[in-house]
Amino acid sequence: MNRIFLLCIFGLFSLVVSGQQPDSLSRANAGSAQADSVNAARADSLQKYSGRNLLPVKKRSAVMPSWTTQEGVPLPLQILSHQPYFGFTGEPVISQSRERKVDDRDLLFYVLTGVVLLFALLKQLFGKYLADLRRLFFRSTLKQRQLREQLLQTPLPSLLFNIFFFITGGLYLAFLFTHLQLDLPDTGFWLLALYGFGALAATYLVKYIGLKLIGWLFRMTPLTDAYVFVVFMVNKALGIFLLPFLWLVSYASGELQTVAWSISWAGIGLLLLYRYILGWGAVRNQVSFRLFHFVLYLLAFEVAPLLLIYKVVLSVFK
Repeated sequence: MNRIFLLCIFGLFSLVVSGQQPDSLSRANAGSAQADSVNAARADSLQKYSGRNLLPVKKRSAVMPSWTTQEGVPLPLQILSHQPYFGFTGEPVISQSRERKVDDRDLLFYVLTGVVLLFALLKQLFGKYLADLRRLFFRSTLKQRQLREQLLQTPLPSLLFNIFFFITGGLYLAFLFTHLQLDLPDTGFWLLALYGFGALAATYLVKYIGLKLIGWLFRMTPLTDAYVFVVFMVNKALGIFLLPFLWLVSYASGELQTVAWSISWAGIGLLLLYRYILGWGAVRNQVSFRLFHFVLYLLAFEVAPLLLIYKVVLSVFK
């Protein structure tokens, strides 16, 4: 009984499978026919566009030409001379290029910043000296002799402010030589600044020693001391005056730089004129002499040394 039941079930299963197999086969045949039609359409479109030269043409690969080897010539050299990619045996091409010079001003920025910090440090340490110097310079107080004596009793800040004037003056002279484009050798900006610092220091050191010596020889020490004080007082003010113009003439351009140069020249001229007026007043209060003698002194000890230094600089740097 069980065997008969199993046979019946097996027969039904075989009938179902045999009924579904034609359907799946027909579906597979239909799919393959559709794929064949798509491939045929693609082939027609490729043939159509290839006739219009729209398909990319495959590049031909370079083929190493054949040649007869030469005896006595290295084989790698022959291969390089006959290869089709690079012309190792062709004429060399000469390409001229200019060296790119970068205007690096980082060191100048740090130096100018250091000069500003130096002035700030001097102002912080010797604020009273700077305030007394300002009052005496502008004659805003009646106690001028007392202030002068107080300033003379503090030699350290006086020396430091004089060195500050030599630093700013040397940098200004280097900028001036560069701006005027004088026929100088290729010494460099920093060497010019060093020369300017040394020239100012040597000039005023010789002037200081000369005035002291003249006062001692002719027994006019108070007179020469008063004039020396006026000279170096104006120099300290000139060093502070030049500080902002160092930044303007170095980093400004165009009309702003021209205006900065003009104002600095006018300011230097006015300060020198004011120094001569103060010197005349200081000397006139102690010794009675004529204006002609004072002008003669200025020409002999102020103008003539500057012209001599200018002549020496031109003769050396030509």
